[in-house]
Amino acid sequence: MSLAKRLRYWQRIFSAYLTANPSQLSFWHGEPRINGEFDPVALGPYYMDFDQKADYAGTLDEAGIPMLDYRGAIGRQYNPIAIAQYGLGNYNLLLRARAAQDPDGASERERKFLLAADWMMHHLEENPAGRSMWMHHFDWDYRDTLVAPWYSGLAQGQGISLLVRAHLHTADTRYLTAARRAWQAFLVHVEDGGVVFVDADRHLWFEEYIVAPPTHILNGFIWASWGVHDYALATGDGNASEMWGHAVSTLLTAVDRFDTGWWSLYEQSGTALPMLASSFYHRLHIVQLRVLQRLTGHQHFADVADRWQGYTRSRWKRWRALVGKVIFKLCYY
Repeated sequence: MSLAKRLRYWQRIFSAYLTANPSQLSFWHGEPRINGEFDPVALGPYYMDFDQKADYAGTLDEAGIPMLDYRGAIGRQYNPIAIAQYGLGNYNLLLRARAAQDPDGASERERKFLLAADWMMHHLEENPAGRSMWMHHFDWDYRDTLVAPWYSGLAQGQGISLLVRAHLHTADTRYLTAARRAWQAFLVHVEDGGVVFVDADRHLWFEEYIVAPPTHILNGFIWASWGVHDYALATGDGNASEMWGHAVSTLLTAVDRFDTGWWSLYEQSGTALPMLASSFYHRLHIVQLRVLQRLTGHQHFADVADRWQGYTRSRWKRWRALVGKVIFKLCYY
């Protein structure tokens, strides 16, 4: 990363943490929690609680859609991943309000849930390869600058998770039609305008950021894979079921590569110094692995989650991870 890009990164971080107004980090960094109400074999409540995101206190547009404040030159922007999570959080709370026989609460949650689903349905755009994607319309400094408009396997997966639940809730086929359009990105490799990468060992990955060589961001891959699973549940599509199986196989084989022996990695950066997960993303990994164990029945996911949970009990390991993350950011991106 160039000096200018590093300066922009640290300006965003300082602005986000040192001012009282909500920033993009206010949305992303709520405490990760598993939703114990989900059914591993049927489409229903989403797998994680997004309660804080469902009640986002930051900027909403005139229609009530969340806009994240990235500060500086980026400013307030629509982020399709955030909008999908906002909708999924309200969907979970809708189901709870109905179970509690709270019609007023259910009505408000339903309004927000479908508002987000409608936004996602109407904002699919074609990328240069003609694939229907949810685009980010702002540049983003990563290892390479992601130049607007850019797309993400994570956005595709979580958008599908929202839309198939909107279809389940309303029986409105427009939601399922939009989900089918978004699903096509999972049938195409990244070099052809999709979000899929197959490595030299024939492992299947869904890439959060489309860069070459790919970085295999762990949390983004897992969330995207849940979208594949949800599409299979909603449609009975055999290709989706097979792809979910391949993703699970990749995770079972590769998850230990994200373990340093004392902390988890955010991604496979390919750099001399590894990109460690922040404390937040380390906790998110643990929750995601526990969800995967429930979805698949594979005990290995729970065993890794237990091991990573153990790392958090050590103050030394937490500080070592923080320092290592800062050094990586200073040296790379």
